[in-house]
Amino acid sequence: MLLTKAIAFYLPQYHPIPENDAWWGKGFTEWRNVAKARPLFAHHYQPHLPADLGFYDLRLPEARQAQAELAKAFGIHGFCYYHYWFNGRRVLQRPFEDVLASGEPDFPFCLCWANENWTRRWDGSDDEILLEQAYSEQDDHDHLTSLLEAFRDPRYIRIEGKPLFLVYRTSAMPDPARTAEIWRSVSRSQGLGDLYLVSVESKESEIRNPHDFGFDAAVEFQPCWPILGTLSSQPPSLRERIKGKMKNESPGKKIHRVVDYEKVCQAALSRPVPPYTRFPCVTPSWDNTARRRWGGIVLQDATPERYGEWLRQTVAQLPTRGLPEPVVFINAWNEWAEGNHLEPDQRWGTRYLEETLSALSR
Repeated sequence: MLLTKAIAFYLPQYHPIPENDAWWGKGFTEWRNVAKARPLFAHHYQPHLPADLGFYDLRLPEARQAQAELAKAFGIHGFCYYHYWFNGRRVLQRPFEDVLASGEPDFPFCLCWANENWTRRWDGSDDEILLEQAYSEQDDHDHLTSLLEAFRDPRYIRIEGKPLFLVYRTSAMPDPARTAEIWRSVSRSQGLGDLYLVSVESKESEIRNPHDFGFDAAVEFQPCWPILGTLSSQPPSLRERIKGKMKNESPGKKIHRVVDYEKVCQAALSRPVPPYTRFPCVTPSWDNTARRRWGGIVLQDATPERYGEWLRQTVAQLPTRGLPEPVVFINAWNEWAEGNHLEPDQRWGTRYLEETLSALSR
């Protein structure tokens, strides 16, 4: 048994839904973005194409079972499913609901509320909103009530015996402390006891002491956006290509940023331990240019070996972090349109997974 528990973020997107049919065309899933990606500059790795698991459909139990078996074989403790809730409206819920109802796969899981607006730019901004996130105390009560069945499942991941629930953007909530109070009250009243609430440090505005707003801990999101801002650059071949494309475009468009993966690793490992509980996170790679024509970010020269060394050093640092349990998050299991996946691809095969198991075994 591995001592370190690696939890991988999991995108439940790969199946058609009516909303995406209406916004992006009949039958759309992010496999469409993944397959059409092309290199933008010399030595730019695109497209990322799946290998062992193929272009799967998450409505199929066989696909979900194959994912879990592969993850378990290479040391992953569980999946953290992104969860979408818009005032009672659920989106992309079918894969997780099927997992919950069927009891299969028998693999640990937790949930992360991805409480961002859905936009045409895929960035949670206020531009071209497709689905808007709104908040109220009644919605807080209804939301937590809807999650009780999942929290009661024996597969649900717990920290200190409490169901682990993550929130992606606590800064977007009007009163996260009040929301936390309501959620804990509902959980206790239903016999579940307390919750373990974790704020995701996804952007600079999210980097704050979670105890100040009633949460128990934070988790890093990697790549860390404040770090990227100090390291980004553009290779000459990318600058010339973008310059040519931008002749007929709005001057306000942001060109892609390219960051050396190794520098991100070192910057992440050098971050000081904060005066609160913060679980670390590593990422195997990142490249969201498949999803975004402008303003994307590329972590250049990511390799399984560099990722493995980052994870090994992160695991070695766990005893110094004062964590309640030896947990590390990995971003992500299957974010293919962000070039961010442990699932095997046609370039590296299972090498990222092999490095994962090696790092966790030490």
